[in-house]
Amino acid sequence: MREGQSKVIHRADYQPPAFWIDTVELCFDLDPAKTRVLNRMRIRRNPDVPPQALRLDGEELNLARVLVGGQGTSFKLEDHQLVLENLPEGNEPFDLEIFTTCYPAKNTKLMGLYVSNESFFTQCEAEGFRRITYFLDRPDVMASYTVTLRADKQKYPVLLSNGNLVAHGNLDDGRHYAKWVDPHRKPSYLFALVAGQLVCREQRIAARNGKEHLLQVYVRPGDLDKTEHAMNSLMASVAWDEARFGLALDLERFMIVATSDFNMGAMENKGLNIFNTKYVLANQATATDTDYANIESVVGHEYFHNWTGNRVTCRDWFQLSLKEGLTVFRDQEFSQDLAGTPSARAVKRIEDVRVLRTAQFPEDAGPMAHPVRPDQYLEINNFYTVTVYEKGAEVVRMQQTLAASSESDPLGRKGFAKGLSLYFQRNDGHAVTCDDFTQAIADANPESQLAQKLEQFKRWYSQAGTPRVKVQTHWDAAAGIYNITLTQSCPPTPGQAEKLPFVIPVALGLLDADGRELTSGMHVLTQQSETLSFPGYSAEPVPSLLRGFSAPVVLEYDYSDQQLLTLLANDTDPFNRWEAGQRLATARALGFIRGGTPAGELRLDEAFLEAMRAVLRHPDLDAAFKELVLTLPAETYLAEQLEVVDPQRIHAVREAMREQLAEVLAADWEQAYEANRENGAYSPDPVSSGRRALAGLALTHLCLAARKTNDPVWPGRAYQRFKDASNMTDRFNALAALVTSNNELAPQALQRFHAMFKNEALVLDKWFALQAGAPDRNGNILPVVKALMQHPDFNIRNPNRARSVIFSYCSANPGGFHRSDAAGYVFWSERVVELDAINPQVAARLARALDRWRKLAEPLRGAAREAIARVAAKPDLSNDVREVVTRALAD
Repeated sequence: MREGQSKVIHRADYQPPAFWIDTVELCFDLDPAKTRVLNRMRIRRNPDVPPQALRLDGEELNLARVLVGGQGTSFKLEDHQLVLENLPEGNEPFDLEIFTTCYPAKNTKLMGLYVSNESFFTQCEAEGFRRITYFLDRPDVMASYTVTLRADKQKYPVLLSNGNLVAHGNLDDGRHYAKWVDPHRKPSYLFALVAGQLVCREQRIAARNGKEHLLQVYVRPGDLDKTEHAMNSLMASVAWDEARFGLALDLERFMIVATSDFNMGAMENKGLNIFNTKYVLANQATATDTDYANIESVVGHEYFHNWTGNRVTCRDWFQLSLKEGLTVFRDQEFSQDLAGTPSARAVKRIEDVRVLRTAQFPEDAGPMAHPVRPDQYLEINNFYTVTVYEKGAEVVRMQQTLAASSESDPLGRKGFAKGLSLYFQRNDGHAVTCDDFTQAIADANPESQLAQKLEQFKRWYSQAGTPRVKVQTHWDAAAGIYNITLTQSCPPTPGQAEKLPFVIPVALGLLDADGRELTSGMHVLTQQSETLSFPGYSAEPVPSLLRGFSAPVVLEYDYSDQQLLTLLANDTDPFNRWEAGQRLATARALGFIRGGTPAGELRLDEAFLEAMRAVLRHPDLDAAFKELVLTLPAETYLAEQLEVVDPQRIHAVREAMREQLAEVLAADWEQAYEANRENGAYSPDPVSSGRRALAGLALTHLCLAARKTNDPVWPGRAYQRFKDASNMTDRFNALAALVTSNNELAPQALQRFHAMFKNEALVLDKWFALQAGAPDRNGNILPVVKALMQHPDFNIRNPNRARSVIFSYCSANPGGFHRSDAAGYVFWSERVVELDAINPQVAARLARALDRWRKLAEPLRGAAREAIARVAAKPDLSNDVREVVTRALAD
């Protein structure tokens, strides 16, 4: 194996560090070819651990000097560690000095210190700091940092690190320096530095206590006009966290820096957040409404880490969801609160659940299934997953729900805030566990159901898999009693054959046949099976189950079409109203997929079509909600409902359903387009964004309908819209309508789009992704993808660009990827190996495109296994990729 640990790490084997590092003084002489790093540390033995050698982690470093107490000392280098045995005895602190060099310009992994667009950046989570200097690179070692940066002033006029700038000035030979001191202890994964040609948007704000803070957003010259939304999002985040949870900004300044070469979305380094440009840069000409929403969410997420992740951090990497699941929950709440209206909040909730179902549920059912708090790993980078993040957020959300202990706090918000306050009171400045968090929420709300069922609730952290709640109802007409029986189970997952019952909050309501609500409430399911009785009804009610998606479970209930139509038309719970439409569509899609009728001959029934027409015409529903209801379930979601999967059949059926919705509802789509296409001056607010989303969906369907009749009118209008649009959302929606309908105007529009935005990297990512993810017709997409990789603007070393082409095809275009000739799998295997030599983290993400290969119908299953085995046979794979393919092949 090329690097790093080659053994499985187990949570049960955790041991506290043998040494503590109290202070760190780092001095960098920055040079792309060879950066010199002087590291002076004040270290002391941990009195609770038997005396042993000091083992410091390090990778791809050139070691020049080691001094203990100012004197030379003996040392060993073994297994990527610097081993020091001849150290002072006793518990008195001692000084250790290490001088190393590293090579940022050659660092294609983008972990540690690297160069992007002639500027220096760092990424240290999870284990990147060891690529900068030798260190106890683990999250439970928290130290105070002083950092001095020295560099050529003309090439690198901006020098940034964590904390507060305490000194700066000029040096000899055209160089300059900056000295930064972080007033808060932190683990090494939160260290950051940035140096380069950058410009800055600044904003001074005053906290509730009157203290002033400086907010800064740094970008490359030429991008400053795209930073207003990021700054507004940062100001909103600071205000929201103080108002909602009483958590104030604790630094004199807070900085965000954007770079185009970044493995992740962003990184919450204390006071110096480093972001992928995708989540910072936006103006109406280059960014869509989705981009604006994502920037708001990610800026909020990284800022909220300032407390949930930085002030209190993880004891070990198995506790990753302690910070990530909690902070995803916080950024979801932030976006919902900023959305304002109940409808806009519901849209945000539906969007979050859709991600969970289409990405996390399949992960729970696949070879990489793991608990929210994993028990073991070979490579920690592989566990930055939707299970840790999104499912972890749902586990936190349930704790808020279960913290409700009085009628004055029905949603649990007050109880949860009280628990979070206790969590910080107990743990501020420490590295702790998921259990510590849950215990604090329970202890702050001793009368709550969370406190009463605490040990059972913790199974959400220790048991993998998606629980299934089967519902059976019985109507006793003579007695007027309606019974609901809830039964929970959880399928086996790798390493966990048997599962104990979970604590599952089930929000539910009952409606009468005319859609009027009869009752609503919350039941907490703790046993394997429980029955609820509702007496006093004169007619059988319609159940509205798992309202608001109150728990991350699969709900199994055999709804009748009439019940679903009633819920779709009348349910007061927006989530279940949307869910009713999705269930109606899913039932029809699965019926078509399992049947043998050719896709071109499939016909949707009148009841479903009329229900969709009623949604489109409804005068009181928001446009954003209509767009969600009228969007058919994703192909990946449909695949998860099947035992054996033929991706091309799923694609063909879904496309046939879309085309029928387009044709039958053409007049309604036209009306929806005309009613929503003009919004006045551009604003990314939820109402305006929803109108543009519905107009875009309508235009897509109108172009689909025109394809069958060869009517040039709507494609012509789409092309005109593409040319005349005043914002990227409308322009890109029009372009996508032409491309996805395979209209003859699409090539011309694509060429024009590229010419307009050839100097805008993020916009070109959209251009690449649209083509690689387009509907496959007669096997035409793989040749397009291969051609795109030869395009002058394609660069596989840039993660965003690699994702825009390779991932858009392999992970987001199942109809095109799962080819009967297995050419898609061959392409996948070649790209995984190619990327692994450049950037193992990106390669491992791509490797997961075939996680669910065992569900594929033959001969796809055998071909997919062969492709995975071909990758696994490579002798020099990174741990990142080897863990993924080995687990995929495991019996």
